Formats: sequence, structure tokens, C-alpha cells
Amino acid sequence: MFGCHHGRLFQTTVAGGSYQEGLTTVLQGVPAGLSITEEEIYADLLLRKPGADELSSPRKEPDLPVLYAGLNAADTIENGGNKNLTNGTPLVIMIPNLDRHFIHIKQYQDTNRTPRPGHASYASFIKYGFADDAIGAGIFSGRYTATIVAAGAVAKKVLRDFGINIFSYVKEAAGVNCGEVDLETAFRRCESFKKMRVDYDPFYIEVFKKGRINSDMRFLEKMAVLAQIEKEIDPIRDSAPKIVEKEILEKYDVNHIINCPNLEAANDMIKAVNKISATGDSSGGLVEIVATGVPVGLGEPVFDKLDAQLGQMLGIGAVKAVEVGAGIGVKDMTGSQSNDEMSNKKGKVVFDSNNAGGITGGLSSGQAIICRLAVKPTPTIDKKQHTIDKYTLENTDLGAITRRDSTIVARIWPVAEAFTAMVLLDDLMCHFGYQAMLEKYKQ
Repeated sequence: MFGCHHGRLFQTTVAGGSYQEGLTTVLQGVPAGLSITEEEIYADLLLRKPGADELSSPRKEPDLPVLYAGLNAADTIENGGNKNLTNGTPLVIMIPNLDRHFIHIKQYQDTNRTPRPGHASYASFIKYGFADDAIGAGIFSGRYTATIVAAGAVAKKVLRDFGINIFSYVKEAAGVNCGEVDLETAFRRCESFKKMRVDYDPFYIEVFKKGRINSDMRFLEKMAVLAQIEKEIDPIRDSAPKIVEKEILEKYDVNHIINCPNLEAANDMIKAVNKISATGDSSGGLVEIVATGVPVGLGEPVFDKLDAQLGQMLGIGAVKAVEVGAGIGVKDMTGSQSNDEMSNKKGKVVFDSNNAGGITGGLSSGQAIICRLAVKPTPTIDKKQHTIDKYTLENTDLGAITRRDSTIVARIWPVAEAFTAMVLLDDLMCHFGYQAMLEKYKQ
């Protein structure tokens, strides 16, 4: 299988499937000397995992990561202080599948002759033949996005050290739009939402807060703990702190279910999604991603322009369109309306608008980078649908499926945030290389 690799200097390779033994992220180009832990990576993974709220699939996968390679196992000299730091070799992150039961596999076996409309199951069967991994859709399942989130957790930590922050949120769901929210408020509420999710996540509390897994443990010790956790999934989930909407609002100033910085719109989104879901159907929406602190000049013409690279987020399952800045709206503008005029204010270049989304000519302009993803409705729905038997090509019907997400948009924003971080770190490393050589030849 090709296509599971991304990047030039910061390289990400992913493997695994929904019902294989697990998923794997291999990162090359991670700077040596970085401190990164499973706890930090999990803090991002828990944002996209299923079963966390009323809008998502009931699958109970904990998504607990294990760092397998790329860290120093001990100080390389006595009291050297480099234990558990990245050492420049590939960083390998494993995410075992723990909620993998025969009853679920049997459900797929019983329906795999009849491809689900909107899924890749028919095309992948034709491409890979009888050996196609169709249990839970394999690598075409949304589950594979955990590998991207893991990579992005590492990339975001490096970017923050260089003053670059990335955040993302639900801009629109089931036809309800967030409207305009200033970047400072959006960033604050997005960060607060993440903090709330960590504080209320039962696996974070059980595994990391209680110290059942820590950086000093060996790989096999960690796997022994995960084998035990697999037997405790239900009681751990049941031990989750009770969510009281009013308390969440007062303490964190966020909606308790959906990451949208406009709190009134967030409530309306949930109502609209649930109204559609009650009919057995599903809904889509928009995700917005913002990156601040990006230096001028990131991006590589011609084929690797920064906006073209961000367009690769079409590789995220269920994403059907990517727009930067004003996006498709530029078709209705005049040049004078579209252009972002600039001026010098106290030695600093400032722009009057940001229709370009922080990217001109494929290079970052120094403004906030803003892009949006259009997310299609969840194809798995609680309605009968026409399909075929992929072995005989006979026409048939696919029965209603109840184990599903009402909408995917509420789980894709962490993936978009992570993918953006992968792109920006790769470009930042290229940029530093150019700048270092440019410095050599300055007159």
C-alpha cells in the first residue's frame, strides 16, 4: 500500500487498521533533545476518540499510546540528564486496539458482502481483492486518524517552542454556523475545552494521573498494564467524573460537548445534529483551523505551496473540500475587495484584512493562517440503503446500522489541527535551512 507517508524533513509514516492489532506512527526528523511523553500524546488523542459524548460512536476504544522507539532509555552518561529525551532516531508511537471483540468483528463479517454507501468498501475490494481488510473498514476507517493526531501532538510541541500555536474548532454543524469570533477568544476557549476534556477523561485519570503508566517503565511493563486495562474498560468508563453542564460552563467557559467558541451556536449545533440523528440520518459541517506566530516565507513553489500542502487535508477521511482564507468566496469579490492592503506601523507590516488566509503566492505572509475543511455527513446511518453484493453484483439492501456517529465534524477538528502542525513543522525546518544558507551569502 502506497500513500501512507507524508513530509520531507519532518516525515510521518502510518500503519495499521481499525480491527488489526493496533495503529503505528513513525516520525523521522524529530529534533534530538525533545521531551515528549505518552501522557502528552494521549491528551490530544482523547479529543478525537469515540464514545466520549452523545454525538459520537459508542465504540469504547481508549486510544492509549505507547512510545516504542526514539527515546533514550537511560542517561547516556551518569547523571547526563538525557534519559527519555528524543535522540534523533525515528520516534515510534504505537496505539493498540483494546476494544476489539469478536461480536463486533462478526457484525462486519455479516455485512461485508454489501458495501456501505459512502464508504470505501467497494472501491477497496476492487483494488485489493479478496484479501482486502474490510473489518471495520481497515485503514479506511476514521480510526486511522489517531495516527495523525499522535504525529501532530509531537509537531505541535516543537512548533510551540518556536512561537507557533495552532488551534481548531467546529465552525459549522448541521447547518448551524459559528459566525465570527475574534482569534483571542477562539484560542482561549479551544484551549479551555481541551483542558476540560483531559480533566474529565476517565482513562487519563486512571492511567496517567494515578501513575499506572509512566516514562520510567519498559515497553513490556506498559503492555502488561494495557492488557489489564482492556479488561477494565467498562468500569473505568463508568468511573468518569459526572459532567454537569452548568459547572463546566462556569469553570471552563466552554460547551461540554462540542468545541465551538460561540457558546450559543454550540448549543444550537447540538440540537440540530440530534434532530437529524433522531430520524436515523447524519449531518456534516465545517472545521476551521488557525495558526498564529508563523514566520513569513514558509512554503515551497511550485508544487509545494503552503496552501497546496494544506489542501492535502483532503486525505483526512470524510473531508470533501479545503479552503484557505476567503476560500470559495473569492469568486464573488472584486480585486479591491479581495486584496489584503498593507502598511507600515511603527516598523511592523500590518494588513487591513486577511482574505488570503495568511498565504500569498504559496508562502506564509506573517498573518494568521486560516483554513476550513468541509466534512461530509457520516455515511453509516440508521436507514435502509440500496447497495450490491460485491461478490455477485446482485442488487440488495443494506439494513440500518445503529452503532455510528451522529456527525463526524466534532471529532475531525483535532485531526485537522494535527495535520496542519505536520505541514507547518516540515515547512519550518525547510525554512530554517534556507535562512541559514542565505545568512552565509549576505553582502
